[in-house]
Amino acid sequence: MAERLAAPDFPDWLADQVPYERYLLQLSDGRRMHVMESGEGRPVVLFHGNPTWGYLYRNVVSELEGEPYRLIMPDLMGLGFSDRVSAEEMTLANHVRWMGELIAGFDLTDAIAVVQDWGGPIGLHSVRQNQAAFNGLVVMNTAIGPPKPGFKPTTFHRVFGSPIGPVLGRFGLPHRRLSMAQGDKSSIGKVEQRAYNYALRNPGDPMAVIGFVRMVPDSLDHPSVPLLQEVADFVDGYQGAARIVWGERDPVLGRLRRRIERQLPQAESVTTQAGHFLQEEVPDDIADAIRAL
Repeated sequence: MAERLAAPDFPDWLADQVPYERYLLQLSDGRRMHVMESGEGRPVVLFHGNPTWGYLYRNVVSELEGEPYRLIMPDLMGLGFSDRVSAEEMTLANHVRWMGELIAGFDLTDAIAVVQDWGGPIGLHSVRQNQAAFNGLVVMNTAIGPPKPGFKPTTFHRVFGSPIGPVLGRFGLPHRRLSMAQGDKSSIGKVEQRAYNYALRNPGDPMAVIGFVRMVPDSLDHPSVPLLQEVADFVDGYQGAARIVWGERDPVLGRLRRRIERQLPQAESVTTQAGHFLQEEVPDDIADAIRAL
């Protein structure tokens, strides 16, 4: 297991919301990844995406409180309280390597992977690399695989992937307006938004958000495409237990539900009116999907 280090202190208002065990794990290249854990029992690894951190899963953790699960919430490198990385290092290949090493170090058995947004490709690559450790998937709003020929990037990805993206990042977009991606806009209010802002409070932190946007392919020649194809091939051949929980009112990925259902035909699919960050809106449905596995 990687060396475990003390996590940074949280202000009381934030510590009260995430009263979990917290630590940093130092990887082989010296990078440190922030991890939160709660409970004991069957491991459940909860993978978030851009521009959030493990805080996103706190309501799911509350739903499962007292049940026999070890809930593990790593922060993607560059986000949350994991180490920051340069723009050049912000690649899908690096994130797959970092997270794969972290997961291998846990020495898990019979684990469940719960994935959403960029936590989909990155988390599922970790499952692919550590197949003996996992025995169940819960897939939420994400993209599994490269875009189809002739695709057009979304307006969001065109704007934030353009030269104006870093300028918008310096003004706190999109991470200071997360409610705009929600079905119920009130699901991310001032308290929640404050916690997301705090994780990206230092100058330069929001550039990681733009870096993740630029990891999204804008053509079939994009460097993310080969790894996205690898994870698609893995999921297409996956025969294990799976569940899908989907937010139909997600303006970014909502339209991909049927594609995910075709990739995981064995999975029971629950469709909700949640938006992109459905962990904030339907934590009970996500907890039920975990229990069903």
